[in-house]
Amino acid sequence: MFRWLLAATLPCAGVVALRAAADEPVKEPVGIVEGESISVQGPMSVSVIDGKVKTVLRSGGELRVKSGRATIDLVEGGKIAVCGPAHLSVLKSAGALTVALDSGTIHSYVDQEPFLTIYTALLQAKPLAIGGAPQETLVSLEANGGLSVRAIGGAVRIEQQLNGQSIVVPQSGDVFLSNGQLTGMKAGGGHGSCELGELKFQPPPPQVSVPATAEEVKQRHLADTRPNLPNTGSNSSSDEGPIYQVFLPPMRFDANLKVQQAPDPNLIVLVRRVRVRPTLIFEGRVEGDALIAESRPAAPVTAASKPNPALGTAAGVPATNPTVADRVRTLWKRMWGPKS
Repeated sequence: MFRWLLAATLPCAGVVALRAAADEPVKEPVGIVEGESISVQGPMSVSVIDGKVKTVLRSGGELRVKSGRATIDLVEGGKIAVCGPAHLSVLKSAGALTVALDSGTIHSYVDQEPFLTIYTALLQAKPLAIGGAPQETLVSLEANGGLSVRAIGGAVRIEQQLNGQSIVVPQSGDVFLSNGQLTGMKAGGGHGSCELGELKFQPPPPQVSVPATAEEVKQRHLADTRPNLPNTGSNSSSDEGPIYQVFLPPMRFDANLKVQQAPDPNLIVLVRRVRVRPTLIFEGRVEGDALIAESRPAAPVTAASKPNPALGTAAGVPATNPTVADRVRTLWKRMWGPKS
């Protein structure tokens, strides 16, 4: 009877174990870990990349570096170098990566993601980006509890976990904290060193296109049929600059080629559009000192300049007021002319 019960119980236990394993959520991958003298515990997986077996560290895993140096190539493209002897654990959730450092030195490089936070027993260090630049930080935890923080790229915010007091280490700054207290901060003096090594940037994930919904097609159709009216409120003076357009040849893709051919630069057309400015017309007046005319005395009237009525009559110019004798003489000449 005992044998029959044992034989019936074993399959049920196997089914319960498989169901429990299936219900356990898969931990997020942190990155590929490599090193000569390391040990990985907790969630992890093994994958073959370029014909080589790689160990993928996942969220909740622990990494112990006995000696030498180990690297974690983050899935987002950053990198963390760990110099031993060191022991740390990682936790990743929703794009945030938390590194709990028990001992050793880590050198991190993060471009945009993930948001990195380094925890110790009493302090936490969070790299801060400056102007969107990459964040490069070196944190070293010594055996006596001293913490060295160096902000190589970007700044680092250090916060005390017990009282919430915090300071910001500027870029290129190096500080050393003893006994987890921010009040006794002093210059680091180059405590701790760990070479980062060569960075291996991961290619961006492929974009998967999905068919448009009926609502999106309707909105696109309404946008195409709507007349394109000029904006009356826009300032026309801002459009006076040239407009450049680049026309590229059609893109081609050949699945048989590992490296796609670059487009021919001779087929690229650059178009420059400019608006001709109208003729410039200047309106205004010239201002200056007024010109004063030179005053000259009037010329005296001489006898030669006086009019002679006798000369005017002899020249055939009629007098303005003829006398009675002149009228009689004129009548006499008309009546007794040369014909008589």
